Amino acid sequence: MLTELSIKDFAIIDELTITFNEGLTVLTGETGAGKSIIIDALELLTGGRGSVEFVRYGADKAALEGLFIIDNKNHSIFSKGEEFGIEIDDGMIVLQRTITSGGKSICRVNGKLVTLAILKEFGKVLIDIHSQHETQSLMDVERHIELLDLYNIKEIEHVKADFLKYYHKLNAIRKRYRKLSEDEQEMAQRLDLLEFQLNELQEANLIPNEDVQLMEEREKLVNFEKIFHGLQDAYDALYGEQKGLDWLSLALNGLETASEYDEQLKERKEAFSNHYYLIEEQMFELRNYLDNLEFDSERLNLIEARLNEINRLKKKYGSTVEEMMEYSSHIEEEIDQIKNRDTHLQKLKNEIEDIGKDVLLEAKHLHDLRKKAALSLIDDIHEELNSLYLEKAAFDVSIEINKSSKSDLEFDGKQVQLSSNGFDTVKFLISTNPGEPLKEMNKVASGGELSRIMLALKKIFAKHQGVTSVIFDEVDTGVSGRVAQAIAEKIYGISFGSQVLCITHLPQVASIADTHLLIEKQVSNKRTKTTVQPLSKEDRAVELGRMITGTELTETSKEHARELIKLADKIKNNK
Repeated sequence: MLTELSIKDFAIIDELTITFNEGLTVLTGETGAGKSIIIDALELLTGGRGSVEFVRYGADKAALEGLFIIDNKNHSIFSKGEEFGIEIDDGMIVLQRTITSGGKSICRVNGKLVTLAILKEFGKVLIDIHSQHETQSLMDVERHIELLDLYNIKEIEHVKADFLKYYHKLNAIRKRYRKLSEDEQEMAQRLDLLEFQLNELQEANLIPNEDVQLMEEREKLVNFEKIFHGLQDAYDALYGEQKGLDWLSLALNGLETASEYDEQLKERKEAFSNHYYLIEEQMFELRNYLDNLEFDSERLNLIEARLNEINRLKKKYGSTVEEMMEYSSHIEEEIDQIKNRDTHLQKLKNEIEDIGKDVLLEAKHLHDLRKKAALSLIDDIHEELNSLYLEKAAFDVSIEINKSSKSDLEFDGKQVQLSSNGFDTVKFLISTNPGEPLKEMNKVASGGELSRIMLALKKIFAKHQGVTSVIFDEVDTGVSGRVAQAIAEKIYGISFGSQVLCITHLPQVASIADTHLLIEKQVSNKRTKTTVQPLSKEDRAVELGRMITGTELTETSKEHARELIKLADKIKNNK
């Protein structure tokens, strides 16, 4: 869940820190007080597009910071951390974003600098923001197949993974087939180039790890004098009269004499003796190494020449000898394919047919699972719509197979077009009035109906998406009366599985909240700023009364507000 949000020099907010709790939190206040600015800050913090216009007038930069605490050890945020090399200790994630007045955007996750794209990857598994605009996005047909798969993720996930494995393999083989099917002249030119490259690499007689070994040998020859003098100094310090080993020998003799009269010194004498003989052995080895040390200028010239040749080839064929040898093997195989093109084309064609059967089998499995999931989803959506007083609405899921006359794959005797989702197109259809045909939702529903449909969908999908915080920005616009009460209960129901933050103008929604924050705009030193204040039970009654009357606060409106809170408490206790 989102635990704390800090905002500094952002729009009309000079400096603000908000602590959030679990459950449903509502944010209310007069129009223009800054409620939506807080949501804007959260959007930017989770990877939304920024602008210098967000930087408070006169400030150098706007700074946003959010602390999230994740208790679920299986949450996808941990795999995101592993994917991008970001440590997540004790389930704590801190997102930071700075937008300078010059237009630069600096993003961090747990203190590590990241790109905006990576920040967005983290943001989308932590927060799900729904506004009136986002409601339209939820109606986007392109997203419907994703939502249907999400609804039955347990069954579909593994089948989709198997499908994608074959799908990507099929595309890779098709690409090789198209490349090999190019015209004769282009193939002949390609063959000449490959044969030249192969001949150049084979004449080089490359040996694995050769460049590394030659560099090491070159380093020794180039620094021959330093090595020689260093070894000579070491040897001279040990060997000879009044030198290191001579003094160590005197020390050993002294310990041997003393240990004859003191039992406690025998162990120390033995240890010293072992070290003495080890040093003596090292001295003899140094002498042998020095005797065999020889500078070979011709060998150095040969190494330099060979390294120059290898470096020349690296510019063309790979950054290491291993990469160049691998490339040599690859082009040798491609030469064979071009010279025996007809044979290889037939082989690839057979592979395409074989893998195509596997792809279609998995696509059919996905198709069947989606049809099964659709039946269950239709029942669940109808149940949710009924509770939102859309009992006369009809909801359906259309699953059609994509057909294409240009496809080389056939299913049930018809050519089908594959995508990364299989061969299905999924559309959510609805009719809000009896007798009206089912149509795409955004072509049928009014503003108030869209809000309720979106909430019905959100109630179903929230538990499957795995986000920690769901944010609603005035999605209850255009409704009132019993529908407003139903929406309030629906939003509260979503808070059972996720933390919910909701900007609202409906007293019914505000009354059912676990936490109520009042957003106000104040003028100080001729500058406007936004403040956030948690409300007590009595303060909530005052704010709800204001929301009910919209003008002058009366005792009647306050009493009505108290009744709303009591009703909300009763509903919450029953749930």
